[in-house]
Amino acid sequence: MRSQRVLILDDESSLRTALFRVLDRKGLNVITANKIEEAKVLCQGDTHVDLAIVDLNLPDGDGIEFMAHLKAMSPATEVIILTGHATIESAIRATQKGAFHFVTKPFNLEELMSLIEKALTHKKLQQENQQLRSELNKKYKFDQIIGTSEQIQGVLRLIERVADSDSTVLVTGESGTGKELIARAIHYNSPRATGPFIPINCGAIPSELLESELFGHVKGAFTGAIANRVGRFEMADGGTIFLDEIGDLEPSLQVKLLRALQERSFEPVGSTKTVTVNVRVIAATNLNLEEAVENGKFREDLFYRLNVIPITVPALRERKTDIPLLLTHFMDVFNKTKGRGLSGITPDALECLVNYPWPGNIRELENLVERMTILKGQGHVDISDLPIKYKSGKTSSSEIGGLDIPDNGMDFNSAVDAYENALILKALEKTGWNRNQAATLLRLNRTTLVEKIKKKGLTPPNEIVPI
Repeated sequence: MRSQRVLILDDESSLRTALFRVLDRKGLNVITANKIEEAKVLCQGDTHVDLAIVDLNLPDGDGIEFMAHLKAMSPATEVIILTGHATIESAIRATQKGAFHFVTKPFNLEELMSLIEKALTHKKLQQENQQLRSELNKKYKFDQIIGTSEQIQGVLRLIERVADSDSTVLVTGESGTGKELIARAIHYNSPRATGPFIPINCGAIPSELLESELFGHVKGAFTGAIANRVGRFEMADGGTIFLDEIGDLEPSLQVKLLRALQERSFEPVGSTKTVTVNVRVIAATNLNLEEAVENGKFREDLFYRLNVIPITVPALRERKTDIPLLLTHFMDVFNKTKGRGLSGITPDALECLVNYPWPGNIRELENLVERMTILKGQGHVDISDLPIKYKSGKTSSSEIGGLDIPDNGMDFNSAVDAYENALILKALEKTGWNRNQAATLLRLNRTTLVEKIKKKGLTPPNEIVPI
């Protein structure tokens, strides 16, 4: 990260030199000028100034007018006006034009340095907030949750309804379905968006350490506690805490978590002092908590406290129409981050991926696309580019007469969809992709067949599916 840049604009060389030495020792990037025109040249182009210390009366003009010029180019730049002839009118004018402060000469150097530090801190906070807002707007808008299927659109509608509330949310779904992305979308589209989002994976931390991670501890609370430590709940004060894999929580911690949810207060490990926090809780699990309650592995009262607003994230195999969109999205992402040029996927390869059951869900798809981006590099992904296990999902149009149900069962909707795809492809192949004749063979209305072909993205074997 670059050091903050300070401009000193004053016609007194001794003042410029003194300030330069002090600020330079503090690690700041200092530039100096004795005239407005020289300062304008120094501030041209990409030379961004975080703070300008400007004399009111300069040989070639007015310091406040220069400040207006500087802020027109860089509104976030902070300005301190110096003057040896202060008047109430000039102070008011400087403030109205956007000065951070107005200082009268001669000044106390320590007081000026304190003022400079405050101005730079204010500028840094403004910059961080702007970057945060930009990042949040880019990363956590609803349109970053990819999918047009009814299943995922239903989830998005629910997120929109619950984001403005402070109610506890329980996000359920298989591993890799994007539960944390859902939690972040809720947080960053809520009134708490400027507060912290603190995630913790309850299943990844040993149970003997998890209480301290959640609620903190005081020095000497246990062996190795050499200093006080703030827990995740306290870190999340004013924001949201995301308790991932909540189903793995030990029974003893379930009791303490229940109290924290009920009273929004807790005691750090080894402390008798109660800490009160203002936190929204979003929990997630890939387990069936109702079943865990029935089996005595999860407290019923805690389950109902968490399950105020349940959101179920569908598995990828339940929203297969979103797979082409997700492929396009991840190809775009990895083309940029890896410097590659994948441009599409062939129908055969796409059919394999659509028919694959995706036990690892979106995380598995993302990893596959990253691998293909690196290994393939550019052009279109073909079936030969896929790892062997993904190729077994291809449904051959010559095999549609046989039916086989695996011993471990199958997804009915996916099987019906694949069978329908194969029937349509078979009819199209038989008629040389003449849609009228194919519709006649299938005893379908031509318009219905065309809509199905379009919706399913079916294309002749020699055509490439663009992205």
